[in-house]
Amino acid sequence: MIAQASNLVNTVNNTFYFIVGVSVFFLVIITFCMVYFVIRYSRKRNPKATNIHGNVPLEIAWTVIPTLIALVMFWYGWTDYKLESSPPADTYNIGVTGQMWQWRFQYPNGLEMDSLYLPLNKDVKVSITSKDVNHSFFIPAFRVKKDAIPGRTNIAWFRPEKEGVYNFFCAEYCGMRHSYMITKAIVLPLNDFNSYINNRFAAMKTSQANDSIKAAQHDTTKSTQHK
Repeated sequence: MIAQASNLVNTVNNTFYFIVGVSVFFLVIITFCMVYFVIRYSRKRNPKATNIHGNVPLEIAWTVIPTLIALVMFWYGWTDYKLESSPPADTYNIGVTGQMWQWRFQYPNGLEMDSLYLPLNKDVKVSITSKDVNHSFFIPAFRVKKDAIPGRTNIAWFRPEKEGVYNFFCAEYCGMRHSYMITKAIVLPLNDFNSYINNRFAAMKTSQANDSIKAAQHDTTKSTQHK
């Protein structure tokens, strides 16, 4: 069973169950009718075929009923899409960039990582784009999927509701190493999340400062040697 870890799970599941239920219902009915007619109107039981020139009420029924069902399916899907694409005002914003063959995540404080850390019970908005080819942001446990397209930013949002580590995939074929484009979405309590993000940012700034010092020392050494 796929984990259920965000506020979008119930709405997406309900749409999925409705579509699957309707499909299974008609599969059973159509299969039963096919088997019945094959047996009932076989050459042995019905040696003389009867031509049928049309049945207007029946033709109207099998046109109108499927059309109405398709419209209901569309309505369910559209309401789910609008919900996922319309974030609330107070969200935690994370930039998501897909590239062959990894994900990069940009946090508001300037931190950038290759794993997605998320605060528990906090609305999160993700701004999704791509550096090269089409990718697709997909976290099954959150029921969130949104394409990452070069030159365009797509928006989605969700609220993680269960602490844990969840698989995160690219759901659109993007080249030879597409299957390697897997990472983790890690949900932490808000205080732990803030501490982790701040500590990682401080470590990144320290590393950058050390790299700058080493580069300056290297340049100074080269300049002294040339003199």
